[in-house]
Amino acid sequence: MKVILLQDVKSVGKKDQVVEVSDGYARNFILHKKLGLEATPQNLNNLKLQKANEAKIAQENLEKARQFSEEISKLKVVVTMKAGEGGRVFGSVSSKEIAEAAKKQHGIELDKKKIVLPEPIKGFGSYEVSVKLHPEVTGKITVKVEEENG
Repeated sequence: MKVILLQDVKSVGKKDQVVEVSDGYARNFILHKKLGLEATPQNLNNLKLQKANEAKIAQENLEKARQFSEEISKLKVVVTMKAGEGGRVFGSVSSKEIAEAAKKQHGIELDKKKIVLPEPIKGFGSYEVSVKLHPEVTGKITVKVEEENG
């Protein structure tokens, strides 16, 4: 019997896959536990429409991420830090501080977990920082670290 899996089933298949299983296994396990549906023409058509809709949404999200990437590449985020001895930064600039500064200065929401810093910024000056906006899109934002007055 052919079934459409609604969830991942170990050693059978992944979600939204159409698989062939024995009638008894399908009736007594997959259909009984609502892990899948019988692969009727109507259910197959619904699956096809659902996948088309998901693809459309994924494409829209990709376009939004590309647009947002272009917007943030023009921005400069300024972070002020106290100076230690020798003109070095007292402490370091983390992704959390960059996200907070971006929200305060430009009103944009950046997830601190998506800001890619190979190591914390420990010096004054301008730095190019990557931001993962989408699995396929990485934006760049300029972060300027300045000395705090006072």
